Amino acid sequence: MHRIYRYVFPLVRDELKRWRETAERMPDPELRKQAIDSMTHKEFHCKGGAVYAAANLPMRDVLVPLIVAFQTISDYLDNLCDRSTSLDPEDFRLLHRSMLDAVDPDAPLADYYALRTEREDGGYLHELVRTCRSCIARLPSYGLVRESVKELVGLYGDLQVYKHIRHDLREGELMSWWETHRPRFSHLRWNEFAAATGSTLGVFYLFLAAADESLDAGRVEAIRDAYFPHVCGLHILLDYLIDQDEDRAGGDLNFCFYYEDGETTANQIAVIAERARRDVVRLDHPQFHRMIIEGLLALYLSDPKVREQEQVRRISRQLMKGSPLMRVFFWANSVWIRKTSG
Repeated sequence: MHRIYRYVFPLVRDELKRWRETAERMPDPELRKQAIDSMTHKEFHCKGGAVYAAANLPMRDVLVPLIVAFQTISDYLDNLCDRSTSLDPEDFRLLHRSMLDAVDPDAPLADYYALRTEREDGGYLHELVRTCRSCIARLPSYGLVRESVKELVGLYGDLQVYKHIRHDLREGELMSWWETHRPRFSHLRWNEFAAATGSTLGVFYLFLAAADESLDAGRVEAIRDAYFPHVCGLHILLDYLIDQDEDRAGGDLNFCFYYEDGETTANQIAVIAERARRDVVRLDHPQFHRMIIEGLLALYLSDPKVREQEQVRRISRQLMKGSPLMRVFFWANSVWIRKTSG
């Protein structure tokens, strides 16, 4: 906790300040608005991801800029697609090619806005991609994690395409996509698998692993299998949990809407959290990953949005039962929120 609050979060704030200043110079007003809004309302995504840098402080000057740049691409594109003037799946796929290019240094950069009206971003998206690549070049074992990273990023891109197309088509496309993956993840509901693909945490832990010169292929496989789907699924279900009012107002798809009621929502998220806790036991330094899980719960459940939604407050209280460590993180993050907002 000391490392996170003393050495990591201040770097996150500095990086986001730099990207905000870059975004403010965008020529296109719509792209500029969505870039700035994504950083204003989703800062905690970068904070949550950057926690991994606390496990290797000597590499924090590589890991924090990499994680913040990659997550900033994700949040920016999510805003662009959520509030899009387009419903073209090929447009969404081309936009998200930037995320694949960010983790594949050999791929040529593309005109990611080629299929949409708003295109003049002053080089913002290309600069984010290049920042990721320059950081990746400083990770000694990136070659070992590269294919696993690309697999997770590819699933993420698929999700973003299917969830943002025309409302009358998206559920059918998501269901068809789920059917191709159901045999491997049959214990999940379709919305839980889809939520898991929307997480960047597995990618961030692979970035951290790649900073270790002694990494081997066996550890890479163990990391991927431990994080996907349960740790990743917990991450995004919590994100959707606190965004329900906002998504209802915006007409956005929210995977928590597919649970029958609030009690089922709480129970299913609790089950996935417990599976995530069991999964990380087989990783190196399981206490660190347990901290990630409890910290995720605290980070999201201490968000001010929770207080504004009665049902979410009830679910939050249920999820906090039986986890003293999570309550410690909840208290610490609440103090941090009050300090930084004051």
